[in-house]
Parts: sequence; C-alpha cells; structure tokens
Amino acid sequence: MASRICLDVLRSARARRESYVGEWLPEPLPGAPEGTAGAPGDPADRVTLDESVSMAFMVVLETMTPAERVAFVLHDVFRYPFTEVAEITGRTPVACRQLASSARRRVQDSRKAAPPASASRVVGKFRRALEAGDVRALIGLLDPDAVATSDGGGLVPAARHPVTGAEPIARFLAGLPAGARATLERMVNGQPGLVAMENGVAVTVFAFAVADDRITRIWAMRNPEKLRPWNP
Repeated sequence: MASRICLDVLRSARARRESYVGEWLPEPLPGAPEGTAGAPGDPADRVTLDESVSMAFMVVLETMTPAERVAFVLHDVFRYPFTEVAEITGRTPVACRQLASSARRRVQDSRKAAPPASASRVVGKFRRALEAGDVRALIGLLDPDAVATSDGGGLVPAARHPVTGAEPIARFLAGLPAGARATLERMVNGQPGLVAMENGVAVTVFAFAVADDRITRIWAMRNPEKLRPWNP
C-alpha cells in the first residue's frame, strides 16, 4: 500500500515539474549523514550511506520513471522478490526485472566518483579559483564535458538551462558578482560541497561529482524553499 501511494506521489510530482521554472534539482541535505543521530559506526556502512544520499544518486533517482524507482527500491534495497514487486506495481515479474535492471545501470554510472578525501581536495582548489575569479584555474579543474545545473525555482536568478563544457562553465562562474563567489566548504549530501552566504543566510548550495581529479557535474541549488534546512 505504501509503495502504491509513493507511485501516485511520484507521478503527480512529475506532472508538477512540467510547469516548474527552470531546472529542478533535489533538495540538498546539510552535512548528512555526517554527524546525524544514528549514523552507522562501521566505516563500510558509512560509505554505503554516504553514496545513498549523494546528490549524484538523488539526481539519478529523479531521472527514473516512477515504476523504475519503485521496482529498484523494493528489489535492490529491500530485497523483495520480483513476484511480490509485480503484485505491488501491477506489472509482470519479467517487466519488473527489466525495470530494476534499467534503474541499476543508471545507479552504477552515478557511483563512478572519487573518494571523499580526493574530492575534498579538488573542491577546495575549486573554491579558491572561484573566489579569485580565475578562469584558467577553473577550466583546469573541470572535465571538458562537465555540466553545471542550477535551480532557482523562478524565485531567484538562476540559469534556466544547464551549462555544458569546462570553458563556458568557468566563464559563467567567474562572471558572477564577487559576493556570490565567496563560499564556505561544507558537506552536502555526505559529500564535499560549497555554500555561498549572504548576510548570514545560505543563498546557494553547490554539490559536485568528481572523477579522476576533475569535476564532472556541478549542481547549484538556489531555490530558497529548498535551502530551509541550511537556514534554521
């Protein structure tokens, strides 16, 4: 019953996003799961938990169809057999197996990322280059095919479409006002990220995907409604 309710919610959410202004991104989590109550003590469990809330993983979940998402979560996370998943989703076991397999491939691609320590070094260099407005240094830290996506929700200024390519991203970021480029290093969804503050209020939260010492994805959350956890 809970899964069917989730299916309905996912379908209605997808319809609502068709009228959303600009790009839609998941809500960023401040520091999670670092320091949260009940966080597992086993380092292996911590790595698994960090991956499960990473922005890359959350974005991949959002790209799945509602049926893919439910089939993947029920089978791969909660270990439901496909016969039971089929009863819940109203599909055949074969169809559910295909849905989960498709979702699994997307998730595996999202996990091709650098370890947190390595990512932290890259993000730190990126912060310094961003604050200096150093286009050349920014280009050197970005993958040639990097993609930057921002979410303002129509409430604050933000790029309406993703910016692709190291140089276009670097020039776009370097062209921001100096205040918007001043950031603090923080954990975002369990991974190294940045937060831009204005008068003591978080106005932009940056999450990153890093591979081979290059930033491959940047997600900039500016919608103030999604930044409420960062401004208690």
